[in-house]
Amino acid sequence: MKKFLLATVALVALLGVAAPASAADMAVKAAPLPVMAPIYNWTGFYIGGNGGWGQSHNCWDFVTPGGVVADGCRDRSGGIIGGQLGYRWQAGQFVFGLEGQGDWADLNSSRVSVIAPAFSTRVKTDGIGLFTGQIGYAWNAALLYVKGGAAVTSNKFDIFTTAGGTTLASASSTRWGGVVGVGFEYGFTPNWSAGIEYDHLFMGDANNSFSVANPIVAGALNRVSQDVDMLTLRFNYRFGPVGQPVVARY
Repeated sequence: MKKFLLATVALVALLGVAAPASAADMAVKAAPLPVMAPIYNWTGFYIGGNGGWGQSHNCWDFVTPGGVVADGCRDRSGGIIGGQLGYRWQAGQFVFGLEGQGDWADLNSSRVSVIAPAFSTRVKTDGIGLFTGQIGYAWNAALLYVKGGAAVTSNKFDIFTTAGGTTLASASSTRWGGVVGVGFEYGFTPNWSAGIEYDHLFMGDANNSFSVANPIVAGALNRVSQDVDMLTLRFNYRFGPVGQPVVARY
């Protein structure tokens, strides 16, 4: 009986020593393997579309030999839609790019003349183009960027009768200026991305002659200053490499 008790105690002690070692072995065997997480690559040519809201701020003056006669300012917002084409290249987390963008616009504002209320003036902007450089900072598939460059707008200016709406004089103008903007873009697949962008266009002012004699101020040129704000939603398809760089993540 005594020998049986001694053998039992020895067996229990042996199992107690072996159990921690087995648990340790199991813990080592159960350790997860490192996961290879893809890093988004923004390098490549891309093409896409955009659409949203725009607002044009215009001040209309009449330039005469005796000086400038102010006729008030006006704002008008409307829809814009278009597309963009560009190229980006990524160095570390910094992203650099060049882009051309063209949009159709419906920004049309009218105002009764301060000088002669029997007449009204109208400014219509129906086209916007941007030619910009970009610099951004990427967190994997998220990109925050700023942009700047040249802008061009297509405009038409009219003078018409306030009562009947009959057009009496017209002038057209393609105007060049500058643009600055900021945007955020997210890549939801290796080649597709979507984002939002705000741009402000500084178009300055320019003198334009009418198609006929100015009915408000005889012999005067019209001078219209212009600033445009744009807020657009964008999507892009990038023609980039299929394989992406990877990094080990534990």
